[in-house]
Amino acid sequence: MVVIDTHLARGTSNGGATFHNQGGPYGRTNGAKRIVCVDVTGLPLCVRVVPASTSEALAVELILDDLARTGADERLELVLVDRGTAASAATRLSAKFNFEVRRVGWDEPPRNENGAKVFRPIRHAWRVEVAHGHLVRRRRLARCFENTTASATGWLHVASLVKILRSSSGDSP
Repeated sequence: MVVIDTHLARGTSNGGATFHNQGGPYGRTNGAKRIVCVDVTGLPLCVRVVPASTSEALAVELILDDLARTGADERLELVLVDRGTAASAATRLSAKFNFEVRRVGWDEPPRNENGAKVFRPIRHAWRVEVAHGHLVRRRRLARCFENTTASATGWLHVASLVKILRSSSGDSP
């Protein structure tokens, strides 16, 4: 089983090809989308940076293609994605890659007895959120300073390797 999630890394004002200028609820955003795929222990298996305007379904498909290209999907049976991926896209990806792509998350946000929204982690999905948090601790990844997806992906690979090496050596992050 693996968990895949994306994270929008806000960019600097001199953005290049990885940046988009589409408006959203908060106006124009400069940044790039980081895609991280982690195993059940929370270690990154595959990472990639794409333009911020890339859809969630396409981002998941790209990372699954990367896993297939490296052979890391041979024993894979289940992929968890968040609600940003449509149900129809999850079904299509399940058929394309011959393993189950399952959407996880709350249909309605959990609420307390007063009706206020409360945070409740989603089983297994929180591991990828922790991985995003560890990767963002790297100074170079605090924001997206790169002008190409290749260089941004390279820095993400370096940070992922550091996390894997520290985990295997027993050092704390």
